[in-house]
Amino acid sequence: MQGKVVVITGGSGGIGSEIARQFANAGGTVIITYRNAKEAAERLLAQLPASGHWSRQLDVDDTAALNALASDVSGRQGRCDVLVNCAGITRFVAHGDLEALDDELIDRIFRVNWRGAFAAVRAFRPLLEQTGDALVVNISSIAGVTAMGSNIAYCASKAALDSMTKSLARALAPAIRVVSVSPGLVDTEFVRGLDQSWRDEQARRTPLGRLATPQEVGTAVLALATTLKYSNGCIIAVDGGRPLT
Repeated sequence: MQGKVVVITGGSGGIGSEIARQFANAGGTVIITYRNAKEAAERLLAQLPASGHWSRQLDVDDTAALNALASDVSGRQGRCDVLVNCAGITRFVAHGDLEALDDELIDRIFRVNWRGAFAAVRAFRPLLEQTGDALVVNISSIAGVTAMGSNIAYCASKAALDSMTKSLARALAPAIRVVSVSPGLVDTEFVRGLDQSWRDEQARRTPLGRLATPQEVGTAVLALATTLKYSNGCIIAVDGGRPLT
């Protein structure tokens, strides 16, 4: 990844930060976005090897802010080789509690998880196309396939993200490849703060008997940029076989 530039939305979170580390360790220059976690973003940048990495506060459902970021990346770096759409939100709502899944929450989930990813691709498309060999990775979830997750809207937003991956992979090839990386439950700091018995149950229901690590998700994303160069329009599962149960 020497000389390559990687933009990661939601790059200060548990999964995004590991993706940033993997690309930086491989020699890439990393730009991360965050919404509220300024201190986490600053700590991450201080830990990355080499120099030239930077961050930007923005909401991914703010198209003007994404366009401004793309302009700044163009001006400062002159290129963008990889765009990773990792920003996402959810809230636990029982699937049977339809009243609790109100319109405001539904709209917010789709604005961030689907429209934000689309708007980022739209903003960065001209810069990505200039390389002739660019990559977009959308961080999805097995919830988009299993329809089991934190709430119904979250599951639907990830299914929509996977569908968008396929549509864009067809539309933007050959200059830009588009792939989904679809983890199962990932052992992030957020997940470790949840009920231990629930986490243990999720691990037991996974054929490999454990949760995914952020490092395993980051490795999959890096592999798409470095070795899996013929993958396009597909969903790369990092789920321990959980949909099999």
